[in-house]
Amino acid sequence: MPTVVIAPDSFKGTLTAAEVAEAVAGGVRTAGGTARLCPVADGGEGTLEALRTALGGKLHTYRVHAPDRTLVEASFLLSEDRRIAVVETAQASGLHLVDPGTVDAFAATSAGTGELLAHAAASGAEEILLGGGGSGFSDGGLGALGALAAAGGLGSVRVRVLCDVTTPYEAAAQVYGPQKGADPDTVRRLTTRLHEAARTFPRDPRGVARTGAAGGLAGALWAVHDARLVSGIEAVLETVGLEALLASADAVVTGEGSLDAQTLEGKAVQGVSRLARRAGVPVYAVVGRDRGGPEVARALGLCAVHEAGSPESLHDVGHRLTVALSLESSDPIEARK
Repeated sequence: MPTVVIAPDSFKGTLTAAEVAEAVAGGVRTAGGTARLCPVADGGEGTLEALRTALGGKLHTYRVHAPDRTLVEASFLLSEDRRIAVVETAQASGLHLVDPGTVDAFAATSAGTGELLAHAAASGAEEILLGGGGSGFSDGGLGALGALAAAGGLGSVRVRVLCDVTTPYEAAAQVYGPQKGADPDTVRRLTTRLHEAARTFPRDPRGVARTGAAGGLAGALWAVHDARLVSGIEAVLETVGLEALLASADAVVTGEGSLDAQTLEGKAVQGVSRLARRAGVPVYAVVGRDRGGPEVARALGLCAVHEAGSPESLHDVGHRLTVALSLESSDPIEARK
C-alpha cells in the first residue's frame, strides 16, 4: 500500500497546518495507506508551530505592543538545546490584530515584534529565526528598531528572516499597504517614509529582494542588524526534514488556503512541489480555493488540485487519492516517470 507524505500549510483563518494534515491522513489510513505528517509554513502564521515539532523546546510568553499599540500576549519558541529562538511577526504584530477598516495604517507599528525579538535575544539563543509573514504594519521596521534600541539591541545573536515574498523595501507599502488599511494617500505617505528611512540606515535596502517582507521590517533588520533574508518555505522544509521523508514516499500532498498566482512567489505549495519533483515524487494539492486554474497547477508540476475546505472533505481527498494510487501501480513513482 502507498506511503503518502502530507505537508500542507495552514488554511488561514480556518484550519491549522496540523489540522489539515491530520484530516488528510485520516483518509489515507482508512484506505489502507501509510501517512507521514509534516505540517509546514512559509514564514507566516504557523511557522512557530511547524518548527516547534522539529526543534522541540518551550514557549516563552510576554505582553507586547500590537500594531495599534494595545497590549497583547505573544510567544517565542526557545529550542530544546537553547540555541535557536523562533519568533513570528504575526504573533506580536499580525494583520489579524488590527481592523483594516478603522486602523490608522500610517501609525501602525512593528514595535511589538521588536520587543519580542529583544526578549528572544536575552534568552541566550545564538540565532533567531523570524517568520516575516502576516504583518499588520507598513512602517519599514522603524517601530521594531526603536524597541530593540531601547532594550539594548540584539547583542551577538544572529537573525535570519524567513520571507514569504521577494518585494523590495521601497515597494512594501505600495504592494501590501492596501490590505492593511492604507488608502492611496496613506500609501504615498508610507512610501515616502520608507525612502526617508532607507537613506538613514547603515546600508540601503532599496532594490534588494525580500527587504520589503513584513512591512519592510526585513529590510530594516538587514540594514541595521545584518540579518540574513532567506526563503521562508525553504528554511522551514530544511528544518523539518521533508527531503528525508520523501525518500520513502509514493506521493506527497501539500496545500494552502488559496492557490493563486502568489503561490508561485515562494509560498508553501511551491516549495514542497519543487522538493518533491526533485525527489521524483508526484505532488497533489488540497486547497480551500483554487484561484490559479490549470496554468498555476502546471507551473507547479501538480498532478491534481482538490478543493477541500473542511476536515470531512480533506479526509475524503486522502481516501480517494490512496485508493487511486493503490490501483494504478505497486510503484506509483516509477509509473509516473
